[in-house]
Amino acid sequence: MSTIVTIQSLGQRAEGVAEIDGKRIFVPRALPGERVEIEHDGDRADLLAIENASPARIAPFCPHFEQCGGCQTQHMDTGSYQAFKSSLIETPLQFAGIQTPVSRFVDAGGDGRRRATLHARREGSGYMRARSHQVEPIEHCPILVPALARAPAMTSAVYQAIGEADVSFTATLTGLDVAVRTGKKRANAKALEPLVARFRLARLTLNGEMVLQTQPPAVRMGLATVELPSGSFLQATKAAENFLAEYVIEALKGAKNAADLFCGVGPFAFRLAQSSKVFAADSDDAAIKALDQARRLTRGLKQLTAQRRDLFREEMTRFELVDFDAVVLDPPRAGAANQVRELAASKVKTIVMIACDPKTFARDAATLIGGGYKLDNLVAVDQFVHSTHIEIAATFRR
Repeated sequence: MSTIVTIQSLGQRAEGVAEIDGKRIFVPRALPGERVEIEHDGDRADLLAIENASPARIAPFCPHFEQCGGCQTQHMDTGSYQAFKSSLIETPLQFAGIQTPVSRFVDAGGDGRRRATLHARREGSGYMRARSHQVEPIEHCPILVPALARAPAMTSAVYQAIGEADVSFTATLTGLDVAVRTGKKRANAKALEPLVARFRLARLTLNGEMVLQTQPPAVRMGLATVELPSGSFLQATKAAENFLAEYVIEALKGAKNAADLFCGVGPFAFRLAQSSKVFAADSDDAAIKALDQARRLTRGLKQLTAQRRDLFREEMTRFELVDFDAVVLDPPRAGAANQVRELAASKVKTIVMIACDPKTFARDAATLIGGGYKLDNLVAVDQFVHSTHIEIAATFRR
């Protein structure tokens, strides 16, 4: 049975929020102020029709938008979109007692995402539908870089070769790095081999094991060319990596000795090492080895030391940090609570935090502020365009 409701606000997943009998109902693709017809089950609803559209509503550019779960915000105009994404950062900060607004919103979509994971299923190849384990078949995804234009076709070819699988793509300087994962214990790797030549792949792996490699996938980071380990972390867009690196360099200008914590393969370490001594640490052994190999082959760097270290269990202590006048950290979604506590107790002058989860960022920011730091230059970096994810760049100074 359908119901007419008025949308009061937006939730964290960009769903319109209405109330029925005092209970919050979440309506995908609905905007505040709209009067809409819905059909709901519990607190989740399907949007059936829009009686009064918001002035902020625009036509989505992708024909799959209403079914595909890859994007959630193509129906918002620019002002509403940026305000929503900024609120994803500001609201958790306010709950943590921090009244710092976003000072700048950066469109870091660039040429599109250079990383994506598609799903090969019986119904087709594409992204999962919203709130579903069913795949929305697609032939083209407009938010990907041109080098990934054939990703849906490649995903279909994987299904034809070995059946259901998840296929992750990374566009690199030397070609596509493709990682296939399947629940089958005896998936036929041989059946995948022809795809390397057919789609001109740099590397193809199956469940973490090499199938074929024509050349090592590589990316440029400052003066260095880094060969990517399979499955290693990389910012979703090149534009975002470039902006974040510029932000870090500017914030840490003049630093003589910097630590890059959760350094990955070195997007910040290599650029910082052009003017500062750098200590880089990460728990990912393959990433550290790739960073160190690139360091040995790169000229024009100051001292750059890379160390495998689990900063969740073996954080750098306030006593070790006494040697550094600047720190940059880019932790995963869980944040870096233990490491941040040591930083808050240290005498490091400047800390830059790059974060992908607003809630854990707010928690860690509160710890640093409690330790005597001031939050400055809070930037929303929108590399996951049209999604509900946002990257954060922030500077903390004593």
